[in-house]
Amino acid sequence: MDFDLSDEQRMLQQTVKQFLDNECPMAKLRQLFDDETGFDAVLWKGLAELGVTGIHLPAEYGGSELEILDLAVVAEVLGAHATPVPFLSHSLAGLAISLAGSPEQKKRWLPALASGEKIATIAFSEADDAWLPEQWKLAAGATLSGAKDRVEGAEQADLFVVGLAGGKLGVVERSAKGIEIQRLETADRTRRLGRVHFEGTPVELLAAGGTAAAQRVCDVGLVLIAADAFGGADKLVATSVAYAKNREQFGVIIGSFQALKHQLAEMAIEIEPTRALYWYAAHAQDHPPENVPAEASRIASIAKSHLCERYSQVARDATEVHGGIGFTWEGDTQIWFKRAMFDRVMLGTPRLHKNRAAALSSW
Repeated sequence: MDFDLSDEQRMLQQTVKQFLDNECPMAKLRQLFDDETGFDAVLWKGLAELGVTGIHLPAEYGGSELEILDLAVVAEVLGAHATPVPFLSHSLAGLAISLAGSPEQKKRWLPALASGEKIATIAFSEADDAWLPEQWKLAAGATLSGAKDRVEGAEQADLFVVGLAGGKLGVVERSAKGIEIQRLETADRTRRLGRVHFEGTPVELLAAGGTAAAQRVCDVGLVLIAADAFGGADKLVATSVAYAKNREQFGVIIGSFQALKHQLAEMAIEIEPTRALYWYAAHAQDHPPENVPAEASRIASIAKSHLCERYSQVARDATEVHGGIGFTWEGDTQIWFKRAMFDRVMLGTPRLHKNRAAALSSW
């Protein structure tokens, strides 16, 4: 049995990588990192033209109808490049409508999301780190009043998929009345967050999916974050090795120091085995093991918690390898360090998901 990626999946990764190498080199990334909004519509359009925005959506609505693993391997490349686009939340919002929307709702929204013409995002987080469906308290009837915190790409979004009490999902269009967006100042400037306030705002429920749909959206989100974390951590290992081979200290290449060799080896050993973990977590979303109903959710939480912890540690190690410049704004390492902070918190901390995985294992 072949446990590797297919030729098509590797080609997909390579295509996205080549596009980002050309269209979002480090100089462009630094420009967007320092920009007020951090969003480049031309970059987003280019990714959409590659099909990135509709990989997992049904073909009848303009998507490629591929699997979550295909979506995840793209997330890995985007993480390696610290790509400043709202890929995560846009993908999850489209998935939510695909799973839980009525035929009319799918026809209305999915084609524009698959093409990238419109940007969607998820609004799940509430106070006290309430990320998961069973934790949502915001109730809604025909209208919605309340707030959602840490919404990725809130300022660019045309559509909000909102997590509601009882594990329900609702859709709010940006043009609806009573929406106010507050920009949040956060560490990771490659993925901007906002707080969204609703006041008597019309909301349309996605009534076809129920709680199971909301849970699946969250599980897929955990997998995509794990993939992003792997890509970012792998990038930091590679850049740290390259730096150690070129940086001289007192006339000596620092890569020749035995202690640094050990540190770099440990960084690589921490990360490389986790590649298969996120692959399996993604594969399980579409092919859950028989007679293990909670396995897809359990492994999604394990992948998210483990990879985000490894990413955080590798980011600290990479900063040490780069020495003084690793701590500065002028250095590039800090971009991935801050991205690791985002991945660690988004959709719940490692502690939350370790406890969730234990509960799903009946421990």
